[in-house]
Amino acid sequence: MAGIRLLDQVRNEIRVRHYSRKTEKTYCYWVRYFIRYHRYQHPQNMGASHVGQFLTYLAVQRKIAASTQNQALNALVFLYRFVVKAPFGELEGVVRAKRSQRIPVVFARLEVQSILVRLDEPYRLMASLMYGSGLRLMETLRLRIKDIDLERLEIIVRCGKGNKDRVTVIPESLVADIRLAMERVKALHDQDSAAGLGDVAMPYALARKYPSEARSFHWKFLFAANKLSIDPISGTKRRHHWYESSVQRAMKRAIRQAGIRKFGSCHTLRHSFATHLLDNGYDIRTIQELLGHKDIRTTQIYTHVLNRGGQGVRSPLEQIKAH
Repeated sequence: MAGIRLLDQVRNEIRVRHYSRKTEKTYCYWVRYFIRYHRYQHPQNMGASHVGQFLTYLAVQRKIAASTQNQALNALVFLYRFVVKAPFGELEGVVRAKRSQRIPVVFARLEVQSILVRLDEPYRLMASLMYGSGLRLMETLRLRIKDIDLERLEIIVRCGKGNKDRVTVIPESLVADIRLAMERVKALHDQDSAAGLGDVAMPYALARKYPSEARSFHWKFLFAANKLSIDPISGTKRRHHWYESSVQRAMKRAIRQAGIRKFGSCHTLRHSFATHLLDNGYDIRTIQELLGHKDIRTTQIYTHVLNRGGQGVRSPLEQIKAH
């Protein structure tokens, strides 16, 4: 790879392994930061001690969260393993950021309802799927027509977190709205096809293996964008899905308008999905499968949410008030 810029080498190695665009941006950010911190030395001239100094700086000076420090470490492990071709091995003397044990924010059922009625389409359907199916924001935006089964009321989530597929539920109350969304996508598909712009971004090498599939309706995104855009990787003009930032802004606005004082976001809807299912008596293993959690301990955090605020607990103050 002589003659290729370092960051381009990083991007090439990431794309060969089919990592997401978000991971690519994140890893490139930390590689740039690492090199800048060490006054633009090339990684080939640095090793474990330099990585350790950088990670300690992030924890002590920048006071970043443990998850962010791990993210930086993962980026540098990738850099040295696949680009520099010299893994740095064990790190010694690194100050690790303290991992916080936090209980997720959860909306009450009435709060969810209050948020949904303040959202316009397609944001309302997106939020309804995040709450009703337990989807992450990007899983919602990347939904393709072919992965939605309205007869079985199932969604197949492709390449979720950890590059895993899973099956989750479709609320029956959303079937009519999803059909309308599909009709909108079909109209856009026909319009784009007539203009010779009907192809869609395909995962991995499927576009080369099945070239005609990129122009088929069933591969289209359920939440196709209103406007065409240029694919940053291929340079092709095509219709992508909605930007996550526009959904996040709409969600923040709806929370504020609903007068909810919790620090919520799109992901809070997923937390609420899991907590409300537990509250309804569903088995935690079932919820783990629907959420796509690898470790049951990740799902168990929602049991702590149910124990808060008087769920089955009578405050001693009530006994005093009663006398």
